[in-house]
Amino acid sequence: MGRKRGLSTEDQDLWSRVARTAVPLHPALKRPTASMAPRPAPDPAPLADQRFQPTTFRLGQTAKPVAGSGPASFPASPAERLAQHPLRMDHKTHRRMRQGKLRPEARLDLHGMTLATAHPELIAFVLSAHAAGKRLVLIITGKGRGDHGPLPTRPGALRHQVPIWLHHQPLAGLVQQVTAAHLRHGGEGAYYVYLRR
Repeated sequence: MGRKRGLSTEDQDLWSRVARTAVPLHPALKRPTASMAPRPAPDPAPLADQRFQPTTFRLGQTAKPVAGSGPASFPASPAERLAQHPLRMDHKTHRRMRQGKLRPEARLDLHGMTLATAHPELIAFVLSAHAAGKRLVLIITGKGRGDHGPLPTRPGALRHQVPIWLHHQPLAGLVQQVTAAHLRHGGEGAYYVYLRR
């Protein structure tokens, strides 16, 4: 049982004694009276209205979906997140790149690196590739651990973090488009990075 809100009779008596001795900060303000004391909050709704109403469930019956549950509420994969970014390059070139028909001019393999070592390597690689005038580079992150159980798991840390790093400074101004690589260049475990001129 919850405690009732509001002042007890002792508290109300103490409040009225304190209120009588208080001096207003501004002369135009009225002196507090007992009627100005905080009012007790209304009683909460009866528990019977808030209780879960059980339903019968038969073997083989399908449960009704609950709002906010299901696969749509889980975080999207890195490839799905990249697909939501607007296309900032020529449509035909982008299609050829996604199909694996463009050959990357340089590649960086981050397999086995920690986030702390991979981040500066990525920055240095992209800066040097841009300085050399290269347009398409391949960043290999690896797939990370897969979803082998009933609960969704986050993809590998590098696979998750590399697209984020590429869209933040100091690389955001150099990177025109990031797309998941074609199977012949690593598939889900790699990214094409198309650089600006």
